Amino acid sequence: MIEAKLEAVPLVEIDEGIFKYVLIKVYGTEKVDGSEPAKNIVRGFARAQWHSDIYDEVSSSLAGLGLETECLGGGRIEHRPDQKLIKVYGYSQGYGKADHEEVKRILLTKYMGYQYEISDEGY
Repeated sequence: MIEAKLEAVPLVEIDEGIFKYVLIKVYGTEKVDGSEPAKNIVRGFARAQWHSDIYDEVSSSLAGLGLETECLGGGRIEHRPDQKLIKVYGYSQGYGKADHEEVKRILLTKYMGYQYEISDEGY
């Protein structure tokens, strides 16, 4: 049951332009074969003023499905579909810096054929 709920959660939901993002671990409270099924997702919305705005929105919606969440950090994304370019950089003052390489790996599941730039610089 938990595996089906996890499978239904998209790995990536991001906007276009420059915006804050968070890397979130999603998991169920029940164990399956002695392990805890989980996956990491990326969410980034231009409408969010703070990283916590994104995390609060996502964690609330997933809690309604019976899923737990943990914020693994944040940063910024510049997403330029017209140029097939994604830049992942910076950090969250509240949650710390996300693993930008993990974020890139997740973004590649939806945005193949893009040029990626990863940096720890900037806020």
